[in-house]
Amino acid sequence: MQPVAYAGEPGAFAEDAVLAAFGDIERLAVGSFRDVFDAVTVGRAGAGMLPVENLLNGTVRETYDLLLEHDLAVVGEVVVPVRLCLAALPGQSIDDIGRVYSHIQALGQAEAFLRTRPWTTLTTYNTAGAGKLIHAAGERGAAAVLSPRAAALFELQVLAHDIQGDVDNRTRFLIVARPALASDVAAATTVRAGSVGRRTTLVFAVRNKPGTLLAALRVFAERGVNLSKLESRPSRTAAWEYVFWADLDADAAEPACAAALDDLRGVSTMVRVFGSYARAGDLPAT
Repeated sequence: MQPVAYAGEPGAFAEDAVLAAFGDIERLAVGSFRDVFDAVTVGRAGAGMLPVENLLNGTVRETYDLLLEHDLAVVGEVVVPVRLCLAALPGQSIDDIGRVYSHIQALGQAEAFLRTRPWTTLTTYNTAGAGKLIHAAGERGAAAVLSPRAAALFELQVLAHDIQGDVDNRTRFLIVARPALASDVAAATTVRAGSVGRRTTLVFAVRNKPGTLLAALRVFAERGVNLSKLESRPSRTAAWEYVFWADLDADAAEPACAAALDDLRGVSTMVRVFGSYARAGDLPAT
């Protein structure tokens, strides 16, 4: 199989997700979520790993927007524990720190801890990238919020452990692939061993009139199909128009779900199913 692309540096939580889903497969680290989509689309990577939801900070909305732009299928998911630490160049104490770098999601997850001191917080494109930046520049007086594994990879000293806002903090990642390779990529994952059923991810739009969203949601209730998630995002095609992202606790091929999707097409202006895949159980914290 071709490499699996993820955004960030070695030690990033996205790399943890790749390792959890595929084992020690060849990996391609790229600079952004869009770069992951591009690498998979043009064939530089066989699959991509993208965060979609964090327990504390909620949806990673950029992933949904990019899914809508690209012709890729969702073939799997993995849930990764998120343990965050504050780390800096060796020989410093926490009192020496004036600046803290990390991805905006990690800064948000560690907000309660970071508010305890008058630090300047600065965003980077990735948690592990924050550690790489400090290590490469030899920047004293600065610390990174990142995983303990990334701190060790960049030879940083941990100043504070488990600074995430919840000991059970975790992030859900989606695995994307070109439609022609979807079944092969899904078969290559190890997620099935911890799966707890099937999930289908889709997006739909309705006319901007009273009752249209209710009619769309009713098709699932009437068929007994549970929506585990529903979220609106700007359609990007017209001002103040929205699309609705949904996760169904069913496979699109199951008779009840297939019938509900047929009914949905009758009351929606657009329906796009990205794929059905094994729901992943939580991985044990490390």
